[in-house]
Amino acid sequence: MNELDGARVGVVGLGRTGAAVVDALTTLGAEVHAYDGRAEAVEALVAPVASRMAGSPEDIAAALEPSDLRLLVVSPGVPATGPILTAAQAAGIETWSEIELAWRLQRASARPGVPWLAVTGTDGKTTTVGMLASILTAAGLAAPAVGNIGDPVISTVLAGKADVLAVELSSFQLHTTRTLSPASAACLNVAADHLDWHGGPEAYAADKARVYARAQRAAIYNCQDEATRAMVSDADVVEGCLAVGFTLGAPGLGQVGLVEDLLVDRALHSARHAEGREIATLDDLAHLAPGGSADRLPAHIVADALAAAALALGSGLPGVGAEAVAAGLRAFAPGAHRIVTVAEAGGVAWVDDSKATNPHSARAALAGLPAGTGVWIAGGDTKGATFHELVRAVAPALRGVVLIGRDQSAMSEALAAQAPGLPVTRVADGSPREVIEGAVAASAAMAQPGDTVMLAPACASWDQFASYAERGDLFADAARHHAASVENEDDERS
Repeated sequence: MNELDGARVGVVGLGRTGAAVVDALTTLGAEVHAYDGRAEAVEALVAPVASRMAGSPEDIAAALEPSDLRLLVVSPGVPATGPILTAAQAAGIETWSEIELAWRLQRASARPGVPWLAVTGTDGKTTTVGMLASILTAAGLAAPAVGNIGDPVISTVLAGKADVLAVELSSFQLHTTRTLSPASAACLNVAADHLDWHGGPEAYAADKARVYARAQRAAIYNCQDEATRAMVSDADVVEGCLAVGFTLGAPGLGQVGLVEDLLVDRALHSARHAEGREIATLDDLAHLAPGGSADRLPAHIVADALAAAALALGSGLPGVGAEAVAAGLRAFAPGAHRIVTVAEAGGVAWVDDSKATNPHSARAALAGLPAGTGVWIAGGDTKGATFHELVRAVAPALRGVVLIGRDQSAMSEALAAQAPGLPVTRVADGSPREVIEGAVAASAAMAQPGDTVMLAPACASWDQFASYAERGDLFADAARHHAASVENEDDERS
């Protein structure tokens, strides 16, 4: 990375990852110019930089146009169609993601051969990457989960202690990633999301497809999602890279899949032309099901496990075999805000799936509920999505809907058109805590014993909350408080 010594480099976005980028660039001797929309982020930056600026995207774009920056490293929050990247392109400034910088640093380090296993998709990325890291760890490897999950990739690369990286990549990060060459790569699924950021569904899918570019050993696709199969067919991969499908049915040659209660590989072992090999069982995933029962496992959890197994086995790393897959899946613990039961009282379960920030993810969460037993808390920043197909699919599972969000018109329209008889309660705008407490109160009034209240908003949180994590944490607190009050009432009556 000697070429960055003395180079004038801009960094846009000074959050945790951006600050790590600034630190790395200054260590390499670059002349760093820092930009952010938040004055407090600019002021908090401690690294020695040549200049710093707080301003709107338009202000930052105007500052870039006359600059002589050689490179711009951008936060995932900088839209593809927004003024900053438009100005950078007009000024001839090369743009990289933090992922691109980290990959180049890896290749220039004392350990250039540390493989990256990359995962993208509209939904399931975090679960799959967590499972993948757990499998690799079970094989005795130092395998941190990084990217959109865990530490910034660049910090992990600079630490130099990993044997392999399990990398979660968003479409935002992939948009400005240029030379990444993962050992194995997967796009789990593609559904409409972040269309306002990318400018349309085609651009969104094209950025997702970049995960397969230069894949070395295995390109993993979803047999139930034709778009991912097409991505692999069109990808410019390294010669000899295998295409491997994952399916919830019995696997054909070149696939991993499910045979009764067994996870089976017919793609990545030497006898695959003659037979499949067992790599895990549904019992290895039972702890992820409601009540710990394997027969209640959500389908998407099994699909994520199959994808993670294919990524691990396809990496070609020593010690990564069927035993590691089974042990890793048994050891995997899901992260917060992804179908987590946070309270139970009066026969009602309260489930936090705040990470369901798009229609595809919300549908996966709600589809497994028994008919008429779901109270759905929905709404927020739509990111340009529509909800008619989602509502039509999940309406049979619902008792009613509680709407949050500053602008509830898109969800209201879909509910009126696709589920006209379904009870709907609208929560007024307010502080984050007021919104969630109102939603919990409305849900409690609607729910009956045997029901599940599910926070699966199908929308981003940014219109009313700092993050989906804040939304989920507040929901968990309010649900537990409600559950405690129900239990107290029951004690008094008894």
